[in-house]
Amino acid sequence: MSRLPDKSGRSILITGATGAIGAALAEIYAQHGVTLHLQGRNAVKLAEVAERCRLKGAHVLMQCLDLRDSVALQDGLKVLEPLDLVIVNAGMNTHVGSAGESEPLDEVEALLDVNLKAAMVIVHAVLPSMRMRGSGQIAFVSSLAAYFGLPVTPAYCASKAGLKAYGEALRGWLAREGINVIMPGYVKSPMCDDMPGSKPFLWPPDRAAKVIKRGLERDRARISFPFPLNWGAWWLAVLPASVSILIVRLLGYGG
Repeated sequence: MSRLPDKSGRSILITGATGAIGAALAEIYAQHGVTLHLQGRNAVKLAEVAERCRLKGAHVLMQCLDLRDSVALQDGLKVLEPLDLVIVNAGMNTHVGSAGESEPLDEVEALLDVNLKAAMVIVHAVLPSMRMRGSGQIAFVSSLAAYFGLPVTPAYCASKAGLKAYGEALRGWLAREGINVIMPGYVKSPMCDDMPGSKPFLWPPDRAAKVIKRGLERDRARISFPFPLNWGAWWLAVLPASVSILIVRLLGYGG
């Protein structure tokens, strides 16, 4: 992709639009002249988000589907008009048990399907059209947890690290423009609430959405926040693993 899409008259796909960040992104992009394609599993919540976006003037189309169903996902993507911006936001989490039990395998498999495999399915569906037109943008919502695995959420961290690496590889392949990796810290949501451990520098979803939108408009390769949590997470990846493991234990993340 050689250029980013014009900001007017945009067609935008947001997966996981019923989640905290997804809903906030949908609302911040909602305006006259914008078509929002919103995907989510919860039909009631999806309709609520869509209505709020319509009230802001956006044209909204909904797709209620489970991203673990690759066939349904591919079929859903085929009917969409050419897309200017795709935000791959849907995600789920799982964690080790309070008594040290392993993460349930069925939850791990579902997590990998949603957090990583679905992202690749989406790219294979939308990228050819973008490359043919010479414009388009795909953003992956990874996590600061991609820098260094937390002992309480190994599968989640692995999936987000994979998504980060995938997005960065695509950006290198596609001449740097139009592929972005978003790396939030803790953003208030039910999924975040369920995660064990402390949650420093917790942000509300609307604040995160504003930073993401600004970063995408500037085509930043990595959109990571908040400081200093992103700075600290980066150091965990740079320091010797034994030191980083000690640090995360001291911060109360188990292991």
